[in-house]
Amino acid sequence: MAEAKGNETLMAAASYLLGFITGIIFLLIEKQNKFVRFHAMQSTILFGGIFIANIALGFIPFLGWLVGMLLTLVGFILWIVLMWKAFQGEMYKVPYVGNLAEKQLAKMGGK
Repeated sequence: MAEAKGNETLMAAASYLLGFITGIIFLLIEKQNKFVRFHAMQSTILFGGIFIANIALGFIPFLGWLVGMLLTLVGFILWIVLMWKAFQGEMYKVPYVGNLAEKQLAKMGGK
């Protein structure tokens, strides 16, 4: 894929801005651009998963809270890195999640 430019990189970076919420929004509004759709899907899967895991961990006293705080820290670091990589026009894939995002987009028709 050719390197992403201009508005594409802003939209891809913005798909991470509010985690899975902006990921879903960009999946709904962007129908053509594969670069933006990839980053939106990766954001939706990654941050949606972190959100669900944190809710589940909240029910486990002490150890769950500690793991949840660690997961939140890792999520924050990923949030910054992924926005930066998308803004730079890079098709950066988080291990496992990036491949899952590509497969899910292919199932949706590859748009």
